[in-house]
Amino acid sequence: MSGNGRDGEVVVIGIGLAGLVAGLRLAEAGRSVRLLAKGVGSTHLSGGTVDVLGYAPARVLCPAGALPEFVAAHPDHPYARIGTEVVGAAIEWLKGRMDNPRYVGDLSRNFLLPTALGVAKPSAVAPQTMAGGDVTRGGGFAIVGLPGLKDFYPGMVAGNLASAVGVAGEVIEARPVEVDVALDGRADVGPLAYAGRLDDPAFRAQLAARLKGRLGEDEVVGMPAVLGLADAEQVWEELEARIGRPVFEIPTLPPSVPGIRLYRSLLGALRRAGVRVAIGGEVVGAEIDGTRVTGVYTDAANGARFHPAAGVVLASGGWAAGGLEMDSHWGLREPILGLPVTAVPEGVPRFRPGYFDHHPLARTGVAVDGSLRPVDGDGRVVFTNVRVAGATLAGAEPWKEKSGDGLSLSTGYHAAMSLLAEEG
Repeated sequence: MSGNGRDGEVVVIGIGLAGLVAGLRLAEAGRSVRLLAKGVGSTHLSGGTVDVLGYAPARVLCPAGALPEFVAAHPDHPYARIGTEVVGAAIEWLKGRMDNPRYVGDLSRNFLLPTALGVAKPSAVAPQTMAGGDVTRGGGFAIVGLPGLKDFYPGMVAGNLASAVGVAGEVIEARPVEVDVALDGRADVGPLAYAGRLDDPAFRAQLAARLKGRLGEDEVVGMPAVLGLADAEQVWEELEARIGRPVFEIPTLPPSVPGIRLYRSLLGALRRAGVRVAIGGEVVGAEIDGTRVTGVYTDAANGARFHPAAGVVLASGGWAAGGLEMDSHWGLREPILGLPVTAVPEGVPRFRPGYFDHHPLARTGVAVDGSLRPVDGDGRVVFTNVRVAGATLAGAEPWKEKSGDGLSLSTGYHAAMSLLAEEG
């Protein structure tokens, strides 16, 4: 694979975190890239943090310390395939590209950050606007409710947060604080609408003025994650200065403003790097020549189209995104390239009765080698110029491990680096 012309393009399939990262890293290295996606990806559903390893199975305080033992116990896990050093490199790469807001944290420790339900979740890396919500230190929290904001309930968040404890058993106190701000008569407002309002300096000043007198002396202020879309870091800094208290964001239920900020930042960087981005056409098949994929087909409203490819990064997602499929006879498949699906449970139920049980089907996906090339059941490489990244990969239980964002980031990054290394 060489050259930057049209015939030398790398086609990236999927626009979730794995696809965005792979496409941008390739473009930074001078490769011609085309990114194809049927929708906007999973970033709009995520909290915008990078959860590398939260449970293994006990809660992880230091991912760097836990990862070696974890991969030794799970040799088929994507982290074991790529090597744990790649995870740290991918994190530093991402932090170097996020500046509004900045991202902070590393593998040395996990933050414990409140979710939309007030449950403390381990995250290795987070936007600066969220990091102040780390409950490991204990203390007092005021959880702010905004009128008409659906899908964020400060009383529930505060109640659940107050039942948590810091790492060393520190006491956490939390209470809801409702703030009345003018919304032009609107009774039902979503997170994106509030984020747009908070981009307005006059609205920020009104909110700060009405909130300041209702806070305790040492309380940290937890806001729903709506602190602007265009300039979140400035909104956050201004609120802290006006009310004289530390402020942090708590993700709402989707759509996620922090996830959308992450998406927009990476997508903007892709477009500035000259990446061709096509959203709305589903990739439905491929042209294959021996052990190479020479192009893929998309099916959109304006008709079918062929996209030549010198290389392919498959980051089409897992079960929820349609990157893996199951038919009515329990047959499993990867629908775009027809890659073998591995870790399929045999002779046992695929699901267990309890929602939080270990489900045998959970680790099913596409098997890969250390370069993220897809392999068959005998370990033979299926396509030499294809790399697989993100939730399509076999071997992980991201929801149970709290590892999904870390897997997408690190495998997307490694997929790009692997293709670049193959070129020499």
